Amino acid sequence: MQERIDELRQKIVQALNLQDIAPEEIDPDEQLVGGRLGIDSIDVLEMVMMVEKDYGLTIDNRELGARVFASVRALAAFIENPTAETTN
Repeated sequence: MQERIDELRQKIVQALNLQDIAPEEIDPDEQLVGGRLGIDSIDVLEMVMMVEKDYGLTIDNRELGARVFASVRALAAFIENPTAETTN
């Protein structure tokens, strides 16, 4: 799981062009959307596209997206086991 978290930190920084944030500065449990990183709804769309492209997984509704993008750890858990209930 830690390898997936580290991978996702890098992908998020790259996908969202977070120039002032180093991947290791992202706490796996911190709030992604609306938190310190400044991730907004447009950024969420970028992350959805990244997950679909890189992992072949679909996030097809707002409720699932809210759970999946609650934190990097929640996103990693979803990627590891997409059929499990995702919680923060």
